[in-house]
Amino acid sequence: MQEREERLIASNKKAYFDFFIIQVFEAGIALLGTEVKSLRQGKCSIKEAYCTFPDKKANELYLVESHISPYDHGSASNHKPKRRRKLLLHEHELVKLRTAIEEKGMTIVPIEIYFSGHLVKIRIAIVKAKKKYDKRETTKQRETEREIHKKYKA
Repeated sequence: MQEREERLIASNKKAYFDFFIIQVFEAGIALLGTEVKSLRQGKCSIKEAYCTFPDKKANELYLVESHISPYDHGSASNHKPKRRRKLLLHEHELVKLRTAIEEKGMTIVPIEIYFSGHLVKIRIAIVKAKKKYDKRETTKQRETEREIHKKYKA
C-alpha cells in the first residue's frame, strides 16, 4: 500500500496547552466542493472548534464551530463558514468516543486538519481539561527544557 503525502492546513496548538490529550483518532470529514477549494487556499480555523454527538440515539459525530472561509470565486450557493460538519469514523470508534464523553466527562477537540493525498482528514483527540496549576507546571517544564537545551547547544 502506497503512503499518501500529508499537507497540513490548520492546527490547534492551544489544545496541547489547555488539555491533557488522552487518545488521538483520524477521521474523514464530509465537505462541500467550495469548502475543499477554500481549504486548498489554507483558509481554515479550528481554534474554537469541538466535536459533539447532537442526537442521543444516533452515532453521528459532528465538528462544531470550525471556520472555513467562503470560497473567493464561489457563487451565491457558497457554503456557510461555521456550519456543522459530519465526521466519518468507524462504528467502534464512535462508540468509544461516546462512552468517553458520557461516562468519563471528557471532551473531543480537533488537533489538526490536513490533506492526505487528495482527501481531507482531521485528527481529533479525547481530552481532559487542565487546571490552572497544570498549565503553570507545563510552562515551567517547557522553560527548563529550553534552558537545558541552550546549555548543551553552546
